[in-house]
Amino acid sequence: RCLLKMVKGNVIVPEDILSFCCNGLQGSTSPPRAREAGEREEAPGAMASPSPARNPTEVQMSQLVLPCHTNHRGELSTGQLLKWIDTAACLSAERHAGCPCVTASMDDIYFEHTISVGQVVNIKAKVNRAFNSSMEVGIQVSYEDLCSGKHCSICKAYATFVAQGPLGSKVRLKPLTPQTEEEKIEYSIAAERRRMRLVHKDTLKDLLTHSPQEPELETRDGSGAVPAERTRVESVELVLPPHANHQGNTFGGQIMAWMENVATIAASRLCHAHPTLRAIEMFHFRGPSQVGDRLVLKAIVNNSFKNSMEVGVSAEAYGQEMSVSRRHINSAFMTFVVLDQEGHPRTLPMVAPEPGDGERRYREASARKKIRLDRKYVVSCKQTEVPLSVPWDQSNKVYLSYNNVSALKMLVAKANWALAREKEKVRMYTLEEDKFLSFRIEMSVCITASRAFSLLSNLRRRHEWDSHYVSAELVQKVDDDDMIYHVVSQKLRHENKPQDFVILASRRKPCSKGDPYVVAFRSVTLPTHPARAEFTRGETLCSGFCIWPESEEMSKVAYYNQAMPGYLNYVTTNVAGLSSDICSTFEACEKFLLKNKDDLISRLQD
Repeated sequence: RCLLKMVKGNVIVPEDILSFCCNGLQGSTSPPRAREAGEREEAPGAMASPSPARNPTEVQMSQLVLPCHTNHRGELSTGQLLKWIDTAACLSAERHAGCPCVTASMDDIYFEHTISVGQVVNIKAKVNRAFNSSMEVGIQVSYEDLCSGKHCSICKAYATFVAQGPLGSKVRLKPLTPQTEEEKIEYSIAAERRRMRLVHKDTLKDLLTHSPQEPELETRDGSGAVPAERTRVESVELVLPPHANHQGNTFGGQIMAWMENVATIAASRLCHAHPTLRAIEMFHFRGPSQVGDRLVLKAIVNNSFKNSMEVGVSAEAYGQEMSVSRRHINSAFMTFVVLDQEGHPRTLPMVAPEPGDGERRYREASARKKIRLDRKYVVSCKQTEVPLSVPWDQSNKVYLSYNNVSALKMLVAKANWALAREKEKVRMYTLEEDKFLSFRIEMSVCITASRAFSLLSNLRRRHEWDSHYVSAELVQKVDDDDMIYHVVSQKLRHENKPQDFVILASRRKPCSKGDPYVVAFRSVTLPTHPARAEFTRGETLCSGFCIWPESEEMSKVAYYNQAMPGYLNYVTTNVAGLSSDICSTFEACEKFLLKNKDDLISRLQD
């Protein structure tokens, strides 16, 4: 709070503070300032405007868990829960589309708790973003104990639905306008999740290509590995009217419930116990099935690890004519555990894969586990739980890129930014929230947004306008949108050697009209670039540029930086000119952009 008062009072802060704003340096690890006696914490939203109307796409469903919904342990069947989730999500999608919708895919689902008979399942679903003919629906599931009044989160899921017109034709969807801060964040990050879904298959193939071959099978408990063939399950279901939706197509949730049933049987055959479903891998529906179809469901344990196993399950459909080839409907991968009486996962026997396809599934299951752990670690956890410098490797590159861009988009969507200083064209805003102190510096520049995006995303040219950058070496070009740089900055006054960073730069062009160009930065670690004695290794948590076109020749350029509270002590004890130096640096940035906006050579290099 002292810093905010100083900035608003136009007090001067030294150039080493500006280095923090431009590079996102993390300095002192001193704890945040303790609340002073008599100081009160402001109530959230005390000065906020009245909350907007309820999202028109929001659907709420509450279901009382009855014995017919449960398994032998009196816990809600996961298959039944999946049916309720799909139904609520479909109703939300159809509210926005105004026409029938079908489930296209479902992202990873992690089940945190089980639900017992007599408890209430509360499901909330709403459309996060509409694209051309598809839309993302966010689903939150919790349970409520009516006797104790306890509420607990079960899972959070994202489903993609496609709107269908007459004869199955695609329908162009109207855009969705988010209202609340939460809706704006989900809307912005939905584009990143969509991008991640599209490259999911390539991520698996890439990891399999670069990963070493599996070692020879070993036993964990002194017994031989169980042949995978013993776990194989095949079952057939006849699609009846109760299994179909109002369009005559089989409910996606019903298909998922049948798949969960055969997967559970396969898992039980390996461990000779009743397993618990912990996670469902991201999956896609390949095509529809209708009333009268026969669905053939197959499942087999692909691989078992110390405390978990992966079961692969597929669904194929055919009509009355057996001569007609079967249609592939869906494939999914489910992770099961077996719990002991204390609720701890038991050690599982190993699996001996079948030659050929079985060995391929065995290796792919190991790769999927690595990807799943990376995705859960980097993507699913809260921003405050992600370490500053996450090790970069081939398996997590997609998810680190996602986390990099989504963290910046979340910062951009935050409300309550306070104007701290305005000097000519440059405006500086601050935001103090939870454990973070954030800055936003913006200006309007006479340059096209695409050209500004091209210039600012190239860190090798940053030293041309930012005096705190000494050099930036391109270490690795991950792909066209993601690059890793080794950056060296000037010495800080309290240090006797320069700082260096290993930074992942992720760039994104607009997904649709109204979206900004995005250049996001975050620290990563590389084994080829460890910390060296001649540098002080610095880290950046979340920083980057967003560029909005204001007209054909004008753009709004905004720079964001988020820092942990430990840096506040360093900032407040080195007061001498923050706002003034920031304005000077971004005036230099404007001159750089104007000077190079018509640089054809640079344009060709980009």
